[in-house]
Amino acid sequence: MEYRELGRTGEKVSTIGMGTWRFGTYRSQNERAEQLKALRSGVELGINLIDTAEIYASGRSEETVGEAVNEIRDKVFIATKVAPGHLHHDDVIRACAASLKRLGTNYIDLYQVHWPDSSVPIKETMGAMEELVKHGSVRYIGVSNFSVRQTEEARQALSTDEIVSNQVEYSLANRYVESEILPYCEREKLTLVAYSPLDRGHIAKSLPEGLLTKYRMTSAQAMLNWVTRNEHVVAIPKASNLSHIEENAESVRTRFKPDEYELISKG
Repeated sequence: MEYRELGRTGEKVSTIGMGTWRFGTYRSQNERAEQLKALRSGVELGINLIDTAEIYASGRSEETVGEAVNEIRDKVFIATKVAPGHLHHDDVIRACAASLKRLGTNYIDLYQVHWPDSSVPIKETMGAMEELVKHGSVRYIGVSNFSVRQTEEARQALSTDEIVSNQVEYSLANRYVESEILPYCEREKLTLVAYSPLDRGHIAKSLPEGLLTKYRMTSAQAMLNWVTRNEHVVAIPKASNLSHIEENAESVRTRFKPDEYELISKG
């Protein structure tokens, strides 16, 4: 597995992480067991970044993550998110406490503001985030779905800590971040955490067959390899079964050449 620095922290996270949207939602105990097995197997394969949120499955996603990593907490980097309806100071503090309880841990590695809310002063939210860092409940602060302007405002609202990442949608089919957000992250040394890197399951059918054959990659692997071609990007594809986890983990075992990335980009 390939690892990259998170922002300027010196912390190394796997280039391919595990997204857990809808984890904790299942139709049978077998499906539940499969979710737990997928997360644990991902860690065994070298994936240390696990991303969740308090709103995923009404908190059950965090509970599933917590159960899966209960005995291997020191091997994983847990990222979760505070909901946009909880951005007032006291709400942030309470939301974090609830997430910690569901996760079964006493600290969150990366706590992210899930969506901006213009009705709440960003300084109030960031003040609460810094308190959480000071008290040891949170290690690093991140944002999600923030524009460059909103990210700058969040950074300026902090007095002792830094924003280390911005989680945004990014895939071969959805490249809006390339105009402003990605260049900003490169320039400011922030990590861009790409969610839905497989375009919500719409796997590209137009990838060059010659490249897939040359590198022995599936189309999904090539999409993950492409979206993480920049050293400031990590991806968190959702994978609720073992076969997908294994496929994702192998996606960055080697790298395309620059001209081959260009060929993929042109589609």
